[in-house]
Amino acid sequence: MTDPNMPPERVVVVDPPRQTTVNVQPERRGGGGGAMAFIVGGLLVVVAVIAFFVWNGGGMATPDAADTNVDVDVNLPSLPKAPKLPDAPTLPPIEPPTLPSPGPAPSN
Repeated sequence: MTDPNMPPERVVVVDPPRQTTVNVQPERRGGGGGAMAFIVGGLLVVVAVIAFFVWNGGGMATPDAADTNVDVDVNLPSLPKAPKLPDAPTLPPIEPPTLPSPGPAPSN
């Protein structure tokens, strides 16, 4: 047993070393906007060129034909007539089956 007249042992509490956390934001990288603008600009140019050709009548001037009266005579040989198909056979008369009447309802 311990002596009640003696002071208790002194307990020294040592603080753990403090840890400092530094959050560093990653450096912002640019450059995605330039490529996207180039792609969108290229698509706009392609659409503009297609629209020009569509609304300009194809973009190529067609010369006017001097004489458009053309007489075309196409002589095709006549096709032979297909042979007549035979008639379908007649089936013997058969009575359709009758359905059985339902039985009494089950009792619960």
